[in-house]
Amino acid sequence: MKNRMLACALALASATASSGCALLPGSASGDRTVRVWLMKDSVSDDFLERFTTEFEQTHPGIELDITFQEWTGIGKKVTAALDSDEAPDVIEVGNTQVAQYAESDGLLDLTLESVRDLGSEEWLPGLAQPGSVRGTQYGIPWYAANRVVVYNKDRFAEAGITRPPKTRAQWIKDTEKLNKHGNQGIYLSGQDWYTLAGFIWDEGGDLAVDRGGVWEGTLHEPAAVRGMTFYKKLQALGEGPENADEMTPPQTGVFAEGNVAQIITTPSAATLIEKENPALKGRLGFFPVPGKTAERPGAVFTGGSDLIIPRKASERAAAIEVVKALAGERWQTDLARTMSYVPNKTTLAPVIEGQEGTAAMAAGAARGRATPNSPQWAAVEEDNPIKPYMTAVLRGDDPGKAARNASDRISDTLASG
Repeated sequence: MKNRMLACALALASATASSGCALLPGSASGDRTVRVWLMKDSVSDDFLERFTTEFEQTHPGIELDITFQEWTGIGKKVTAALDSDEAPDVIEVGNTQVAQYAESDGLLDLTLESVRDLGSEEWLPGLAQPGSVRGTQYGIPWYAANRVVVYNKDRFAEAGITRPPKTRAQWIKDTEKLNKHGNQGIYLSGQDWYTLAGFIWDEGGDLAVDRGGVWEGTLHEPAAVRGMTFYKKLQALGEGPENADEMTPPQTGVFAEGNVAQIITTPSAATLIEKENPALKGRLGFFPVPGKTAERPGAVFTGGSDLIIPRKASERAAAIEVVKALAGERWQTDLARTMSYVPNKTTLAPVIEGQEGTAAMAAGAARGRATPNSPQWAAVEEDNPIKPYMTAVLRGDDPGKAARNASDRISDTLASG
């Protein structure tokens, strides 16, 4: 799913990436051409040039034809490609888009390759789970990005906080200390529903579940209500608007003013913050969203991309080799270090040690989740009932009634497909 958080992360992380659709031909002329669609800003030119050169050298007779696609309108473009006889051989898609494409019956089953060749048991759950539809692996995890807490080290030092919190309870106590003397303990917008989803998952709840083939909204269930209760408690320790999301106004701009101690965002947001306020350069820290216990961080929404192969791809075998290479340890390591992404396996987390923000992101990604794996979930987000539900609760409306209304709207939308 193309979401605001991930789009921002990718754009910031890849300042050297091509600014439009581009073709990066390889150095070898092959008997077969594998056509690959990647999303704009997902990788830099230098990474792609390294990959293309080495892949073609180690796979004689195969030439890569790689083009960048825009996120805007990509759903219709991919759906049309899957139905045509001119489908590309490999396509990068948002991790939560796989289910809707699988509904077309136009994707190649990659279950065997995922188990036999790609070590699927080690994949990040937030990438692997949405790539699997009814037990069949169609999407191969490529890279991930997720939220962490970005904090102002000066504000923490002034409050006497010497180390980042590891539990929710400590996080609240620290944020209360920070929310004084004209400073905001945290700037958390009232409709940041991705962050809310993590708190709900931590409580054992979900946004919606599949019960016997019928998807139902579950915001009204006790675990989800507990997640919203924690969100309300945390959100009150700052001046975030109750009726807007994290982009209205952009929370990075608010944080850059200097009197906000924390925001919840991707590490790449630090680039924007430091650009707006150069005095904060070197004064920003990162830690995973705290969990209920110190033993593990909080659950977070995992944004990122999977790789799919259309059933009608003309070069299936060669396409599989491309996917195996991009998702394998060699190029996962290169991609993570080049783009500051989280690699697709929990066992690869050590490759980004020394990158504070990315390491914090990887710690959270180990407990990452994705939105409900329904082909209709994109329709829920288009007219998102979660946002007004959150605002209603923050303004003092009856939580049970507001949650029930939101759940019913989610259920109706998921049943409309």
